[in-house]
Amino acid sequence: MKTFIEKVLERLSSAQLIVLFYLFAVILSAVLLELPITLKEGVELSFIDAFFTSVSAISVTGLSTVNVSEILSVPGTFIFAFILQFGGIGIMTLGTFFWLLVGKKIGLRKRKLIMTDQNQYNLAGLVVLIRRILVIFITIELIGAIILGFHFLRYFPTWQEAFLQGFFASVSATTNAGFDITGQSLIPFADDYFVQLINIILLIVGAIGFPVLIEIREFIRHRGTIPYKFTLFTKVTTVTFFLLVVLGTAFICLFEYNHFFADKSWHESFFYALFQSVSTRNGGLATMNISDFSEPTLFFISILMFIGASPSSVGGGIRTTTFAIMVLSIYTYAKGNTHIKVFKKEIMQEDVIKSYIVFATAILICSLAVILLTFTDPKFTFLQIAFEVASAFGTTGLSMGITADLTDAGKIIIILLMFIGRIGILSFLFLIRGTPNKERYHYPKEKIIIG
Repeated sequence: MKTFIEKVLERLSSAQLIVLFYLFAVILSAVLLELPITLKEGVELSFIDAFFTSVSAISVTGLSTVNVSEILSVPGTFIFAFILQFGGIGIMTLGTFFWLLVGKKIGLRKRKLIMTDQNQYNLAGLVVLIRRILVIFITIELIGAIILGFHFLRYFPTWQEAFLQGFFASVSATTNAGFDITGQSLIPFADDYFVQLINIILLIVGAIGFPVLIEIREFIRHRGTIPYKFTLFTKVTTVTFFLLVVLGTAFICLFEYNHFFADKSWHESFFYALFQSVSTRNGGLATMNISDFSEPTLFFISILMFIGASPSSVGGGIRTTTFAIMVLSIYTYAKGNTHIKVFKKEIMQEDVIKSYIVFATAILICSLAVILLTFTDPKFTFLQIAFEVASAFGTTGLSMGITADLTDAGKIIIILLMFIGRIGILSFLFLIRGTPNKERYHYPKEKIIIG
């Protein structure tokens, strides 16, 4: 006999189950953060702050109402790093890994959940995909931890502290979590370009998308043997990703030329702009106080955070492919064509419609959040609120310093934004609609005036 809970779970769609699992992960993480072993002696964490930090960790955002460097013990640092893995790699990826460890078979239901969590189109090869993601991700984290650990020996008094800092910094950067245990993000390393470059590489690895990493791995394996063709997804998302990084760097340099960069050398200006541009993809780490930028730069950074990272990555936002398809569709329509052609391929009309649905829904959600926050937290400026909203929705974690001073109502709004940003707009809409119904009839079509 099936229990009541089993019957209820069977009625839920894959998207609804994924959201339920992430919600369970958030609650479990909040409980772990309240454990005495996690916190330093004498530190108390309120429920709302624990829940906020938990959502921020599972959504790998980095916004926090508390300074984690001041509350986490050494064991707590490892527990928190483990929580970040669930958010970064994905709850179904890690869940499948543990399921395989105990020798269980992955059934059709679980494969559908993996497909939903990783934004895949078919059920074929999902278990192999999970293994590859884990191997690539964990390997890169370990390499990053070792490199940063050895380099940090010059900054910290003991090798234990240096490697603890290196380990957490590598996990935080690779998962694009945006958390730090220095208490100052990467500001202490504003003049250390080596640390910045390592973090930039790790941030890109996390944000560019798991399918891209797997295809690069396959390209390296087949190099010199058989020709390897990258998929259209990899081509579009990679070009868009790096184009946004380049344009972000250029515009930040331009906007701040007579402001923050006025007394900086060319290489200081370049690295400040480059790092902040990469971080807006989803990183949330910073080598400076973001509030020192001028208003045009802060607004531009908000747009970059709203776009976010690539699909099937650790990041949020509307995603790079959504932005790319929208720009390409506008260009195509302006040229008098109706079908988008890129890299000698044609993009499906269904994907174009999805892109505009994602964009429109994201705009509505973020606009509503801004309006509500102006009522719950009127002491902040419109730009501060809009920046915080874009950061939460893009699961980026950059802040103008208002997170800790938000009211409880304001914190709940940001929590919801971070959660939606992590699961994605489409999963959010699928959560509402449940199981799709097939249309059994159509009405006569008629044109209406647009624009």
